[in-house]
Amino acid sequence: MLIRKLFKFENAHIVRDCTTRRCSENIHGHSYKIEVLLESNYLDNGQMVYDFGLTKRSIKEMIDSFDHAITLWSKDDTAYVTAMKTYSNRWIELPVSPSAEQFSRVIYLIVERILACTGMQNGEKNVSLHSIIVHETETGYAQGFKEDAHSELMGSIRLEEIVFSPQVQSEWTDPELWKKLLAQECIQNPAKV
Repeated sequence: MLIRKLFKFENAHIVRDCTTRRCSENIHGHSYKIEVLLESNYLDNGQMVYDFGLTKRSIKEMIDSFDHAITLWSKDDTAYVTAMKTYSNRWIELPVSPSAEQFSRVIYLIVERILACTGMQNGEKNVSLHSIIVHETETGYAQGFKEDAHSELMGSIRLEEIVFSPQVQSEWTDPELWKKLLAQECIQNPAKV
């Protein structure tokens, strides 16, 4: 069975080397819609694949990190990256260009790690991440699957190379959340949220 949860955020970026000059040479923003698709052949004690309420914890918090932030590519011009970090307190730096395709891969890896680090407490069984859909506009989206997220051909993404600004981290319920996820520490999902 497949379930999906929708998240939203506003974000700015530049997508270098794309075909259109508007996108490749200018900071611009989008109203993103992110669909997280989870699957399992089992239902938990509440007769659910995974309680949607549980997604309000770490998954929502990590996706909300991108809200009202600028997403930077670590290989972009150093002066540009430095300026953006100087004049914006909310930024995320990625090892890949922040296209919708790469966002789907990055968010896939983040949610995959959250699920791997989550202590299931209500009989959840074999819950896995099916895919991530990133709606960049009302008419265009990218859908990333496990093989895409882990593909070296599409550009290597190591979670350790994703950097969240100090302000973004300070707004998390647990400012150490990213460090815990990188260390693969268990995150408890309380039975009642």
